[in-house]
Amino acid sequence: MSSKEAAVLVSGGVDSAVAVHLLAQQERPMHLFYIRIGLDDGSNDCSADEDIEICTLIARRYGLPFDVVSLHQEYWDNVMDYALRTVRQGLTPNPDIMCNSIIKFGYFQERWGKDFAATVTGHYASTAIDEQGRKWLATAADPVKDQTDFLARITGSQLAPLEFPLGRLPKAEVRRIANEAALPNAGRRDSQGICFLGKINYNDFLRRHLGERPGAIVELETGRRLGEHRGFWFHTIGQRKGLGLSGGPWFVVRKNIHDNVLYVSRGYDTDKQYGRTIRLAETQFITADIWGDDADKPAGVPLRFKNRHSPEFLPGRIHRTAPGEYTIESDVDVQGIAPGQFTALYTADASLCLGSGIITGAAATKPENGQ
Repeated sequence: MSSKEAAVLVSGGVDSAVAVHLLAQQERPMHLFYIRIGLDDGSNDCSADEDIEICTLIARRYGLPFDVVSLHQEYWDNVMDYALRTVRQGLTPNPDIMCNSIIKFGYFQERWGKDFAATVTGHYASTAIDEQGRKWLATAADPVKDQTDFLARITGSQLAPLEFPLGRLPKAEVRRIANEAALPNAGRRDSQGICFLGKINYNDFLRRHLGERPGAIVELETGRRLGEHRGFWFHTIGQRKGLGLSGGPWFVVRKNIHDNVLYVSRGYDTDKQYGRTIRLAETQFITADIWGDDADKPAGVPLRFKNRHSPEFLPGRIHRTAPGEYTIESDVDVQGIAPGQFTALYTADASLCLGSGIITGAAATKPENGQ
């Protein structure tokens, strides 16, 4: 193995293919890897077969070694078990974030990536080195495609070998490069949905494992029953689509998991779907704790944050309330603050991703007014 050889994670999508192309132009030695995850019943995913065929063509095009490696059991035992446990509690999981930290940069890195000088992916992210020589996760040039929020749970040791060739490229340029290079997947649509689930519908997955449990949909302000849902685990705070209600828009604003009731409020501007305070637990910083040795910063620290995948980096201040626990006071109204979801934390100029915390709160409990 060359001292510069990189392990490149390919998916069959255009982004990882362009990452391979860019490294090939640099004459960088590479070994391509595809992580295979079967379906939850242990059978193969047909969409994975198509992905592997495309990855094989890319490998042949550039004369590169290519291996398909399986992390099937690790994925279902960790990532999807986490997702099911979380939704059972009435919370909102993010399997993509956990997939990156546990599977791609956890098990893969420990078993295969460790033998290479770097691990390369097609994520829209970047890295930066500060004056002290520390490596930071940096945001992408294309704010719409930026994926640092999906990487916000990795550790500093996981970040150390990572490279992101697409970090300084807008998506349109990536497509142009793919077409100019006549890559076999140049016109392939971007993948959607949860990491490794392929074409599986997430609600179908939940239905297979958790079943259905009909319950009432109730207007929060009036206590009026508006309709019926098939189980609170199919819905999340801030959700608008899929409720089957007329006269909306209606938004899910609260859950009563004990009685299996969804509380909704009507209108885009209803204050029931907004908040300015986000409480975080299990907060984890990637490179360095922004508090350092200073345990008392009463005025808080200015920052930007994301509580969902979005091009917007919201402004606010973060306060430490206890070890690992923080409170964000947002400068703007935040829609759909969902307990269980991750909040990605950024520097005030949104150039660096600092880490993440898990949103906690009372939004998944019975309303105080008893409705």
